Amino acid sequence: MKFYSTNRQSAAVSFKEAVIKSLPADKGLYFPEEVPELDYLFLETLDHYSLPEIGMEVLRQYTKEDIPEAKLSEILHDALDFEIPVKEVEKNIHTLELFHGPTYAFKDVGARFLARCLGFFNETENKEVTILVATSGDTGGAVASGFYNVPGVNVVILYPSGKVSDLQEKQLTTLGGNIKALEVDGDFDACQAMVKRAFLDDDLNAKLNLSSANSINIARWLPQSIYFFEAYRQLKDKKKVVFAVPSGNYGNITAGMLAKKMGLDIHRFIAASNANDTVPRYLQDGNYNVKPTVATVSNAMDVSDPSNHPRMLELHDKEFKDIIKHTEGFTLTDEQTLQVMKDCYNSNGYITDPHGAIGYQALKEKLQKKETGVFLETAHYCKFLSTVEKALEKEIPLPEFVSDLMTKEKVATKLKNDYEDFKEYLLT
Repeated sequence: MKFYSTNRQSAAVSFKEAVIKSLPADKGLYFPEEVPELDYLFLETLDHYSLPEIGMEVLRQYTKEDIPEAKLSEILHDALDFEIPVKEVEKNIHTLELFHGPTYAFKDVGARFLARCLGFFNETENKEVTILVATSGDTGGAVASGFYNVPGVNVVILYPSGKVSDLQEKQLTTLGGNIKALEVDGDFDACQAMVKRAFLDDDLNAKLNLSSANSINIARWLPQSIYFFEAYRQLKDKKKVVFAVPSGNYGNITAGMLAKKMGLDIHRFIAASNANDTVPRYLQDGNYNVKPTVATVSNAMDVSDPSNHPRMLELHDKEFKDIIKHTEGFTLTDEQTLQVMKDCYNSNGYITDPHGAIGYQALKEKLQKKETGVFLETAHYCKFLSTVEKALEKEIPLPEFVSDLMTKEKVATKLKNDYEDFKEYLLT
């Protein structure tokens, strides 16, 4: 399996090369030359497979030339050593809880897989790798945890100052060791722009072996398709399954579209967004019009120019009419999001985080007769405790499993929104 650039100006590469390089020189994204359709018998007997076994069936299609199957199995059993349960919230509406990993967020799946792939590749490369990652919230913590103390790997995390929750900031600034945090005076798009520019900087790449842990990296993106199979496996009613996906950088929903293209019987998708609604507006009229990023209570989705939009186009042969056949957008304001969190709790006793709440409401408004809805609960609500308490109008105790984290000292380097300052930091 080779991986080509979505801009089609760079040579196709192997899975290993795509993982290590992260971005093609032509500023596109790596995408598989072929999306294989999975065996019908496997899809019909998903109930008999464990989560790591599902991962094997899905990912070996893309990795078999570079990772022996025995090693891939080892990687997946190690990376996916936690549950991803489906829970019914109300009639016909379920949630896929993606926060049972070590950093309480969906990004644990991709970050842990990527870290273990790079660790395996480094066994033979024997050269130090510098991971650059921009985060709007959960990516930083997941990457920090996944790569902590991985031999030969240094991690530099850029995050927007004042625009991540206290718990998220603690997760990415308290480990130390091979994990370095940069607090940037700017928004997520500014952080992401600096990371992308670094990968295309010949001078920098001549001195450092750079790679990325954002969903622009193929090994972060591909494994996110696994939990759509896992959700489908757990559902009792598998007819006309609709996934409402809280969407910021659009790695999650495009991974779901990949699962559908591989043969999973997903009926349709709803891209659930906050005020940063570039893609929902695009889904209405086909115009991709980027506006300035707006800070919201669902901060992990504060992204105006999502990196994975080219993969959405690629999965549909760049045909807008094919995208909107099974995908629509949905947006909520902050005020509406807080009200939905309150309503869901009062009606169902279920606490959503401010991202999952938008997915939940998308199903409440958009689910049709005889459809089964699943919204992705992408992070544990404790990461947004002040927002949850504001919405529910009551004090919520911090879970025991995070109380120790909040006492740790934050260590981060302040950085202006200036690429040359960032480059100087990396070279010193």
